Amino acid sequence: MYITRTNSTNSLMKDLLARGEWRANEHYLYAGFQTAGRGQTGNGWESEEGKNLLCSILLPPQKTLFELNTAVSVAVHRTIGALGINELTIKWPNDIYWRDKKVAGILVESAIMGGEIKHVIAGIGLNVNQTEWHSDAPNPFSLRQITGQEYPIDDLMHSLYAEVRQALTEDVLPYYKTHLYRREGFWPFVERKVSTDPTTNADKGTEGIFLAKIEDVKTDGRIELRDQDGNLRIYHFKEVRYVI
Repeated sequence: MYITRTNSTNSLMKDLLARGEWRANEHYLYAGFQTAGRGQTGNGWESEEGKNLLCSILLPPQKTLFELNTAVSVAVHRTIGALGINELTIKWPNDIYWRDKKVAGILVESAIMGGEIKHVIAGIGLNVNQTEWHSDAPNPFSLRQITGQEYPIDDLMHSLYAEVRQALTEDVLPYYKTHLYRREGFWPFVERKVSTDPTTNADKGTEGIFLAKIEDVKTDGRIELRDQDGNLRIYHFKEVRYVI
């Protein structure tokens, strides 16, 4: 389903599901523009009208949220890689990076009805043809900025959905780990005070930076870091961040 404009594709899909107005033969929706696009932890998502892929995909609720996050991350990574773009990585837990630039973000949310998870929705923002950025987001980048080419949004949507369907049938955790951002060597990290504030505000300080390498990502989504003193540090999402 394509719509020209909405506040947020995730919000719209949740509303349609809650009202019983979502058609059973529809599996995703995408929009030309979002007036209130959302990222992780309440962040906004900048997108020039008609330039990027802004979509939500309905996912099966039988898997854990991290399993779904992993599957969608791998699907986005494969979709971009199929265009011949190299140096792509998955930044834990689910951003897609080219070098040190963010080209895609993912927000997986549950729709709860009557105390039970009825639906899971993956919101995906993929920077495609935009070349100028005006928000305070630190490192957005687009496919066009990488290659100089423009890409048809409709074709990318169809390719992405096919990759998501495929990834949901696989054990994609090994692929996910192999393609992690900064997978090799020691890199700066900083612990975060867990907060509901947008990360663009909560992450300004870098006091307490430590160097560590990624040891593993567990099946529940926790990341294991080994610092330079040999200590193993284990974090849930939002408890630690990369310093870029």
